[in-house]
Amino acid sequence: MEADQTVLCQLLAVDLSDYCYRVCSRCERVLPGDNNKGVFPSSSSLCKFCKSNEPKLLYRILLSVVTDTSVKTVICFDRAATVLFGCSADEFFHFTKLNPKAASMVNQVFDGEMLRMTLTRPKNLNAQHMRVTSVVPLRSGFQPAIVTLRQLCCTKSASLGNCSTTNYSF
Repeated sequence: MEADQTVLCQLLAVDLSDYCYRVCSRCERVLPGDNNKGVFPSSSSLCKFCKSNEPKLLYRILLSVVTDTSVKTVICFDRAATVLFGCSADEFFHFTKLNPKAASMVNQVFDGEMLRMTLTRPKNLNAQHMRVTSVVPLRSGFQPAIVTLRQLCCTKSASLGNCSTTNYSF
């Protein structure tokens, strides 16, 4: 098994079809999914370990990246994803509910972004993708996705005459 590897890569695509999952806010164990793609809590959803019924959302994002030798699909969890998105999964989820086009615009925002990533093999032998443990944008003018999306959504709304501060704060 290979050790951690640091690569310079270019981001090709971000898969946001299932980008977050629910965990217990106390012990951070994964909560079972329900009919709403595992995002909204069901009334009977309790953490089996600490008996809490306070869920929170965390990131699980598939990224397609190209290195100097190959194209890879990697999985990015919370700490690394927060660097790219600039907010928590909860904030991004609520932002995309208020601005439905924002999720589809993420690929345009990140198109061709150069990154330095540290990748590691998953500890679970059944997992398919390498894990992103660290990500550093290489462009000096890099802005997290939420900053750019707020600017774009507000600009489009302003051109229609209804720019509100709800696009800027949560």
